[in-house]
Amino acid sequence: MKNYKEFLNDTNPRVEMEIEGFGKILLELFPSCAPITVENFLGLVDKKFYDGLTFHRIISGFMIQGGDPDGNGCGGSGKNIKGEFRANGVKNDLSHEKGVISMARANHPDSASSQFFIMHDKASYLDGSYAAFGVALEGLDVVDKVASVETGLYDAPKKKVVIKYIKRVR
Repeated sequence: MKNYKEFLNDTNPRVEMEIEGFGKILLELFPSCAPITVENFLGLVDKKFYDGLTFHRIISGFMIQGGDPDGNGCGGSGKNIKGEFRANGVKNDLSHEKGVISMARANHPDSASSQFFIMHDKASYLDGSYAAFGVALEGLDVVDKVASVETGLYDAPKKKVVIKYIKRVR
């Protein structure tokens, strides 16, 4: 598996995410790792699908997960995409290290839809089983702040952590 720095370039799309009360995260997406995933994510960004949704699952030292319109880990956009990872027959060498964004999914390898997670720490055991597709270039302090919120049952934050918006910046 490869470090995200090997995938950075001047033509990759970038998006900015603002989390209400926490700050902004600048993400660079890697179509060379997961083209279907990036296209799906950007399509949802362009439709403002994520604006107002929450981070519904937060595990400090692991990841922060959002993008569920139901807010409980069960919802999606209504469209599933192919899981772009080795265990599903797709070459994707991006390692799950701090700041990497990846697609959440159910047990079926092609069940990813709109939910994503940003790594709060390295979890190489996810490599090859989840579609990593970009990295936070700026805003790791924001990821840290979100990861530190108090959680309860099912790792849900006790106070809502809201995505104000995600928009393309390149």
